Formats: sequence, C-alpha cells, structure tokens
Amino acid sequence: MPSGTRARARAETSRAILDEAHRQLAEQGAAALSLRSVAREVGMVSSAVYRYVASRDELLTLLIVEAYDAVGERAEAARDTDAPPRDQWRAVWRAVRTWAREHPAEYALIYGSPVPGYAAPAETIPAAGRVGLVLAAIVAEHGDPGAGAGWPEVLRADVLPGLSPALAVPAVVAWTQLYGTVGFELFGQYENVVVDRDAYFDAVADAAATAVGLP
Repeated sequence: MPSGTRARARAETSRAILDEAHRQLAEQGAAALSLRSVAREVGMVSSAVYRYVASRDELLTLLIVEAYDAVGERAEAARDTDAPPRDQWRAVWRAVRTWAREHPAEYALIYGSPVPGYAAPAETIPAAGRVGLVLAAIVAEHGDPGAGAGWPEVLRADVLPGLSPALAVPAVVAWTQLYGTVGFELFGQYENVVVDRDAYFDAVADAAATAVGLP
C-alpha cells in the first residue's frame, strides 16, 4: 500500500476511534470509557486498537485536547476586534456557553469532575488556556488597571502574559465565573432559581467586564 494511502487509512481509523469515543462519552460518561469497547464498536480486535491509541488515558487525553481546542476555536472566532470591548467580551462568553450547550459531555469532561485514575498530562495545557487567553487579550487591550485595586498578588507572574498585574486576579476570577455560570446552567443547579437564563448570563458577563475595567 502506498504511503499516502496508508496515512489516509490510519487517519480515517483514528477519526473513527475518536468519534466512537465521543459517542460513548455522551452515553456513559468519561469514567466508563473503555478502549476495548471503542475497539469493538469500530470493528477492531482489542489488540489492533493499541496501534492507534496506547491506553484509555491516552484516549482521554485526545478527547480532552480536542474539546479544549473546539471551545477555544469557538471563542477566538467570536471575538470581533473592531467591536466595542464589552461586545467582544460578551460575544466570547456567549460562544463558550453555546458550545457547552451543544457539547455537554465534552464540557463535563474538561470542566466537570475529574475522571477517577486519570491525571491530565502537560500536553493538555496549551489547548486548555485558549479561552482564557482570548479574554485576557480583551482585558489587556481595554481594561482599566484601577479596577484591580485591592486584589492580592497571588498568581504566577507569567500566567497571563501581557496583562497588567493589577488585572490578573480579577481576570482569572472572571474566567472562573464564566465556567461556573455555564456549568451551573448545564448541570441543573439553576432549576427553579433562574427564570431567564439568557438575561442572567449576560448580566454576569457584564458584571465580570466591570470587574476587569472594560469600558
């Protein structure tokens, strides 16, 4: 088989494995994900699947990086740098929320409870930071450092490069508020509490924008 054909066949098989893993993730949750089960459903013997994915943990890592990249791409695409700062901010928040509602299992995988027995490797870090870097860029360009007065300096200096140290902590707080608000909605904590989810979400986003000094 020519090398190009082999590469395409390998890519197609790898994609099939990931697609089946996504399906099982949605149906059973990350803790129940089984590499043998995935292999069976794509028509492979269990020994063959290890030529593509070495272990369940490697499969989880692939799913995690893919999910982080997907929500990161959505956030990056949502930002219109020509729009007013608060519009940029709100658009990124809304994009994350929309992606989460479309992909609840993937959102739970990356922002929900840790998977028992799994420790995310360092290779997940760049993808994990994409949404935060989009928000940090908006704050760096448009935030008022005076809004950060009173916050303790408790972060690593290189955590959000290019951002005023005075705004680093409120920026991380805002990032946390985004994920917490989306997670509470997605996992039912707002049932019988918040009656207008869209208006509430935008209000939280605006409050976070104020906290980081966006005009």
